Amino acid sequence: MRLLIQRCLEASVDIAGQRQAGIGRGLLVLVGIEHEDTQGDAQWMAAKLVGMRLFADEAGKMNCSLREVNGELLVVSQFTLHAQCAKGNRPSFIRAARPEVAIPLYEFFLQELETLLGQPVPRGVFGADMQVALINDGPVTIWLDSRDRQ
Repeated sequence: MRLLIQRCLEASVDIAGQRQAGIGRGLLVLVGIEHEDTQGDAQWMAAKLVGMRLFADEAGKMNCSLREVNGELLVVSQFTLHAQCAKGNRPSFIRAARPEVAIPLYEFFLQELETLLGQPVPRGVFGADMQVALINDGPVTIWLDSRDRQ
């Protein structure tokens, strides 16, 4: 499971010209699910995401978590995070999980986040053609992969 985490001042997802979800200060998280990912991966990633200290404290150091700053969270599925680009010029997505595997795990991940945060998590629509917008704050962009837990 891969997450691309972007600290933002605001972010939104539109589908067919209609606003699906939007947030203010917080994190936009793009989620890619691989066919070998498990619920254990989703649990670890959710806990890691909620606990990451990506926001400034009163001294200006990145020392506060999403919860500590009452930040918002927007989650968007993105299978292209598992693109393999070593051969040729067209990316291969063979490692990305098929929808019948990815959708239940994506939903499980969202449920874990909602449990940890104690509130609903705005999201995109799995498999939809989405337009994602954000104002990246910092910029702060973090790559997190459940296969690399060092």
